[in-house]
Amino acid sequence: MAHVRKVVWRLSAAAGAAGAFYRLQTLTPTVRTFSGSHPLSQNVPETLWNLGRLNHVAIAVPDLNMAKSFYKNMLGAQVSEVVPVPEHGVSVVFVELGNTKLELLHPLGNQSPIEGFLKKNKTGGMHHICIEVDDIEAAVTDLKEKKIRILSEEAKIGAHGKPVIFLHPKDCGGVLVELEQA
Repeated sequence: MAHVRKVVWRLSAAAGAAGAFYRLQTLTPTVRTFSGSHPLSQNVPETLWNLGRLNHVAIAVPDLNMAKSFYKNMLGAQVSEVVPVPEHGVSVVFVELGNTKLELLHPLGNQSPIEGFLKKNKTGGMHHICIEVDDIEAAVTDLKEKKIRILSEEAKIGAHGKPVIFLHPKDCGGVLVELEQA
């Protein structure tokens, strides 16, 4: 019977309010032996929902038409027309990349979250990543139980016409994460 030695990192029990990434403060190596008759995936907790593919990377831009022109005329990408999404306070242009998309974001209205981002980042920059999930409602319930902060009480309809939620960057290693129903 073949044995596989694998180093597993044991996490400290100290769990503060600083977020999931920062709860992993003390890592201690532990060696465990798995026999060939037991699949390694047994130690992965089961969930009622699963992550899917990277749907898009969102980039906040101070000039939407200039950014659209750059991706279309300079890089030869296929780009959409400008799509206003008033419920999220943004205007969006989608850039098709084959295996995923870029989502160019520009403020729409005075209450836009992108407006604040661009005040801090005058030239724009990466705003968030979006990952598909197979069951957004199960994801919301599970993540709330795990004390991951969600930036809205419930899923909202996003720019692709599907339910989305945003996870607080302080709970996601400094990255704003959008989950979208696949």
